[in-house]
Amino acid sequence: MKAKAIVLALALCFVGVALGYAAADAFMGTWKLNEAKSKLGPGSRKNNTVVYEASGNNVKVTADGTDSDGRPAHNEWTGKFDGKDYPVTGDPTADTRSYKMVNDRTLTLTDKKNGKTTITGRVVVSADGKSRTVTVSGTDATGKKFHRTAVSDKQ
Repeated sequence: MKAKAIVLALALCFVGVALGYAAADAFMGTWKLNEAKSKLGPGSRKNNTVVYEASGNNVKVTADGTDSDGRPAHNEWTGKFDGKDYPVTGDPTADTRSYKMVNDRTLTLTDKKNGKTTITGRVVVSADGKSRTVTVSGTDATGKKFHRTAVSDKQ
């Protein structure tokens, strides 16, 4: 009886892990900004290309684009979609970022700088998996509130 319970528990663990990775699959790959469908506002940062890829037991998210002055920008985050803060590099507005899986096509995100929340948002992959919409709100370096919606197409 103990052996059956142990085998069942291990099987459930493996299924849970597999479902977690399957849910992350909707986000994996390369996403290119579709400016025509996006609402970024003048002087907004733009992530022209975002890549989600496996990195061991984690997910690595790499974003390349331009900053608010139009200069090249690059940031990277590696962690899990578990709602915990993980370091982000290359982003002057954040030193940590967290993603939390809401369902198989939706993540919430929070950026923090020195422990203070600077940006919150949602990342939603369309039902057909061909587009991704990122909606964020926050306060810029001057204290001005902003709201942006970026739509990207899967490559």
